[in-house]
Amino acid sequence: MPGNEKITPFFVFQFCMVVLAISVVVFRRGEWSSARWIGLAIAIPAAVLVFTARWQLGKSFSVTPQARALVSHGVYSKIRNPIYVFSALMLLGILIALQYRYVFLLLAVAIPVQTVRAHQEAKVLEARFGDEYRRYREGTWF
Repeated sequence: MPGNEKITPFFVFQFCMVVLAISVVVFRRGEWSSARWIGLAIAIPAAVLVFTARWQLGKSFSVTPQARALVSHGVYSKIRNPIYVFSALMLLGILIALQYRYVFLLLAVAIPVQTVRAHQEAKVLEARFGDEYRRYREGTWF
């Protein structure tokens, strides 16, 4: 069946971790405060966009910087690193919903780490695809 090569054990693991994180917010005891609603309103669409981007990346996904293909369709036509962007938004939404202020330190660490990873990936893609990647980069954000 076409598309099944995109469903890897790591994809399933990532999906389960996101469902678990959002479930913690949804099924957590306590009142449904505005922070909880706002957090979920940020986290759920961000999670959908993370997996949309992940699906569109397909076999080009890797944990380490690799240049298998230059993916420039779908959300990648506007954002070079949508998984990083939407993961950060999803994490922000979950943190808002849980209202554990000290956990925002996690986001303060995750964003610089993802930025460094994005720069490393850009170097690998530019080395492999050259002008094609530079043109793509000019028309996209982050």
